[in-house]
Amino acid sequence: MPRRSSRLTSRTRGNTETTKSASAVKRKRSEKSSRPVRTTKKKSKYFQSDSSDGQESATSEGSVYDDADREEEDEEEQSGNEKMASLKDRPKGQELWREGVRTGLGPGKEVFIKKPKPRDPGNIPYQDHTIHPNTMLFLKDLKENNEREWLKAHDADYRTAKKDWDSFCESLTEKIIEKDDTIPELPVKDVVFRIHRDARFSKDPTPYKPHFSAAWSRTGRKGPYAAYYVHIEPTSSFIAAGLWMPDSNQLARLRRDIDRRPQRIKTVLRNENFRREFLKGVDDDEAKVAKAFVSQNQENALKTKPKGYESDHPDIELLRLRSFTVSKRLAEDEILRPNVQERMAELIGILVPFVTYLNSVVMPDPGQDESADDTDDEE
Repeated sequence: MPRRSSRLTSRTRGNTETTKSASAVKRKRSEKSSRPVRTTKKKSKYFQSDSSDGQESATSEGSVYDDADREEEDEEEQSGNEKMASLKDRPKGQELWREGVRTGLGPGKEVFIKKPKPRDPGNIPYQDHTIHPNTMLFLKDLKENNEREWLKAHDADYRTAKKDWDSFCESLTEKIIEKDDTIPELPVKDVVFRIHRDARFSKDPTPYKPHFSAAWSRTGRKGPYAAYYVHIEPTSSFIAAGLWMPDSNQLARLRRDIDRRPQRIKTVLRNENFRREFLKGVDDDEAKVAKAFVSQNQENALKTKPKGYESDHPDIELLRLRSFTVSKRLAEDEILRPNVQERMAELIGILVPFVTYLNSVVMPDPGQDESADDTDDEE
């Protein structure tokens, strides 16, 4: 029988080494699993054990939180003292207007600030069809104290004057509609201008307008139509109408109409009542009437001839205009009269042909522009 060799073949040797390495890995894993696992003890401050170790850990943990809270309270107290110091530097009587001011009162104590009252109306009642004297006094005071802090302190006077002006405009709207039926009955907010100024591109930094104003057109105070304008201000009240700085398309229409049919606008301007009230009673002469009208719109007029027209045009002064408006000053005693609305309605009635002409040119009704061109061709 052949004797088995004691030598190991290369294949057998390789299997033996693999077995040894596998057993070594198992041995290491067993050693790791037998080692005790270390974990971090998490003890709640609400459920603490009675052992001394737990008490020590809770005490050390609590001390850390106490120090953080104490530092945060110190910072809050320091910031509060800085705020109090800044508030003490404010002028006397204004510190209570700011939110968050500490009064220093103890528990159960209150501070009562007297609510500002509007100016006493005296023996003159507030009425819808009149302007109260207190309204003009408020505008006069606002012009002398045009600041936000002042208006905030006199808010009661402002609200009373604003309500008086709104009710006056609402009542005046009815009389304007009787004179010009193209004016719709709009809410008062659509005809009254705000008192706040847009000072972003202005050299005047004052925040408020020292006057009340309103405009009536087919679309209210805004829109492309010619409008009636009422402005009340101490020593500077007036009533006006027309188009102020219309856009390029509207301006081109007006210039074309003046070039082709100059008698249309001249007929309106030569009206007797119109000349008496709005052109300082100038004589009934085309040249004088045109000159008086141009003088009221000279501020924004061109210095040279407009594009497309000759400098020797017979109506070159009218063609240079960029605004078409007229106005009439009203004295303060006229504004405060009981029949002021009747006077305004009378003036607006005289202005109706002027506004109607402008609207027929810049915003003609359907078919109106074509019929006017046909008439021009026949002439």
